[in-house]
Amino acid sequence: MTRRGVEWLSAAADDPEMCRARWADDPRAPCMLPTGRFFDVVALDYRTGLETFDQLVRRDMPLGPVMVDHAARRVGFFLNSQLRERFVRFLTRVSENPPPYRYLSKDAFVVVPGPMPMSGDRYQWFRAPVSRPEADPLRPVALAFMFVAAAELLERVDHYGEQYPNPEVAAADVLEGAAADER
Repeated sequence: MTRRGVEWLSAAADDPEMCRARWADDPRAPCMLPTGRFFDVVALDYRTGLETFDQLVRRDMPLGPVMVDHAARRVGFFLNSQLRERFVRFLTRVSENPPPYRYLSKDAFVVVPGPMPMSGDRYQWFRAPVSRPEADPLRPVALAFMFVAAAELLERVDHYGEQYPNPEVAAADVLEGAAADER
């Protein structure tokens, strides 16, 4: 994380100076920050969050800071504040029954990783803030669409495992189908 990223993130704290001083003493230290003032956070379950993050990066889609809480098994996507309506509008356009998520905004808090977490720390950055993220109207849209797509992909993968518990069963099913077609 850059110094500008630390300044932006700590500015959200009730006492920004104390937050920066804490991180100066221990750059690994997590900090609880209020949401809704400078940023909102969309929290997804671990598997869906990992897949969503991976797909957004692979497709070079708009993406802000992203963190993970390994113990709670949640991934948090940072959006500019006051974008809840836009996120929900596009989420419901994509799915009548969207997967579960938590939208943290006004009157909520999130524990964020310190600027330099280590690999074994509970809180880590997948994509740390390097400065104040610019307001990108496509970021909540990309997150909503990819979140639903990732959840649907994981659901299909899980059901595939129920239908074909191992490769031998899948191969036998394919061979049986091919033999029936030849008859």
